[in-house]
Amino acid sequence: MLWFQGNSMQLAKHSFQRLLRNLSASKTALPVLTLFTKDPCPLCDEAKEVLEPYKNREVDITLPENSAWYDRYKFDIPVFHLNGQFLMMRRVDVSKLEKQLQKLEQQGAGGS
Repeated sequence: MLWFQGNSMQLAKHSFQRLLRNLSASKTALPVLTLFTKDPCPLCDEAKEVLEPYKNREVDITLPENSAWYDRYKFDIPVFHLNGQFLMMRRVDVSKLEKQLQKLEQQGAGGS
C-alpha cells in the first residue's frame, strides 16, 4: 500500500496518468472509479486530492437516496469501486489500482 506524501504522490499520479492514456489510446472505454464518502472524512479528503485529475464519480453516502451505501460502508470510507465492483477501502492502494487498470487494458487490447 502506498501512502501519498511528497514524491510518492507525484509518482502515483504519473503512473496512473500513463495507464489511463494507454487505455484511452487503445479505444477501450475508460474505467469508472467510484468513491463512497461522507463528511467529515480526512482519509476521503486525501483520496479526493490524489485522484482529482481522474475523478469520474463520487457518491455521498449521507444523502437519503444513498442510504443502502451508508448502511454498508459507514465505518469503512473511503471505499472505491472500479466499474461497479468493489476495489479497495480506507486508503488508496495505487498498486492494486494499477493492477486492475492493467487488466482492463489487456482485456481491451485482446478484444480489439
